[in-house]
Amino acid sequence: MPLNRRLLITIGYIGLVFVISSFAISVKQNDPAPRGNNLKVLPKNISHEELEKIMDGFKDALGVKCGHCHASQDVNPRKLDFASDAKPEKDMARKMIQMTERINKKYFRKSNGEAMVQVQCKTCHRGNTKPEIKPAG
Repeated sequence: MPLNRRLLITIGYIGLVFVISSFAISVKQNDPAPRGNNLKVLPKNISHEELEKIMDGFKDALGVKCGHCHASQDVNPRKLDFASDAKPEKDMARKMIQMTERINKKYFRKSNGEAMVQVQCKTCHRGNTKPEIKPAG
């Protein structure tokens, strides 16, 4: 095969790889943000940013890291399986979210339905995994 023909074929393959790679990158960038899996209490259409903001609030309120509620992956124990329900702390967190929602709805709404100051995780936990209860007085 003449040198010019080999060169043209090689350049053609390189061009084809470049076009395919560019297309794959643009498709990936146009994908919507990943959604949370296994959401049972939080809205299913929550944005990734809002979900992270809420989870950061939980971590701060309880003074923990993500692994407190989320189990490790089976295939890679150094990574978390956020969809897993293996840890009972995750179910407890769901119950606590529902509890604070009920409290806020019942006791912290104005007659017109507008929210007032509300109970949050940090209201009772104050950076501890167990709610910090101080005796009256």
